[in-house]
Amino acid sequence: MREMISGKASAIDDYALFLDFDGTLVEIAERPEAVVVDPVLPQILTGLQARLNGALAIISGRPIAFLDQRFAPHRFDIAGLHGLEHRIGDELYLCDPEDHPRLRDMVRRLDESVKHKPGLLIEDKGCSVALHWRLAPQEKEFALAMAHAALEALGNGYRIQYGKAVAEIVPSGAGKGNVIERFLHQTPYRGRRPIFIGDDLTDENGFKLVNAHRGLSVRVGRGETVAQQRVGTPSDLRHLLSAWATTGTLPFHEASGT
Repeated sequence: MREMISGKASAIDDYALFLDFDGTLVEIAERPEAVVVDPVLPQILTGLQARLNGALAIISGRPIAFLDQRFAPHRFDIAGLHGLEHRIGDELYLCDPEDHPRLRDMVRRLDESVKHKPGLLIEDKGCSVALHWRLAPQEKEFALAMAHAALEALGNGYRIQYGKAVAEIVPSGAGKGNVIERFLHQTPYRGRRPIFIGDDLTDENGFKLVNAHRGLSVRVGRGETVAQQRVGTPSDLRHLLSAWATTGTLPFHEASGT
């Protein structure tokens, strides 16, 4: 894997940029709601959005409503809940929690199960539920056992998505690779070379999809990965994206064989 970073000036129709949120654009917070967006980040993304003629999207495990609130008044194409909901331009597709009654019941049961486990957090996303143990690393095995028991009780139609100190139960069709593929078949993403930047296990199927499309995959931080290149921290990435928005020079090596 190349560490980074050099590139060339590119035409606006060369690339489509897909960006994870937590751990990629922003630093991971101890509690999901405590995440902080750098004040200059929306302007950086707006500049890149214009330079790429609109072909920029945020691909996150967060709900779209949460991300829109953090970036307001700026607006971007976006996929939330690992692709269960997405927006391209003015077309918005949301996931209805009422379509998942077994999951809704399971969320209530999980809330009850962690009442006497300080530091374990249940993040209810409506159509998925995440179990966090970042504040209680000693409870990792308990949290994992609880997630597996919940998955077994839910039966077919769900899977566990692992991340950094988190296990998330999601519908089987969720996946960042799937939604990136969907974006690549629509304007203004169609016909462009995809770039996906992420930091976690939840991003690996997105990296695989982009690699299959002969695009560029970039991992933020350490860890085993199929990504082709690596950036140190979210702060490093913000500086690179800012330079790209300003100069038009791609801040990554082009993938070999393209």
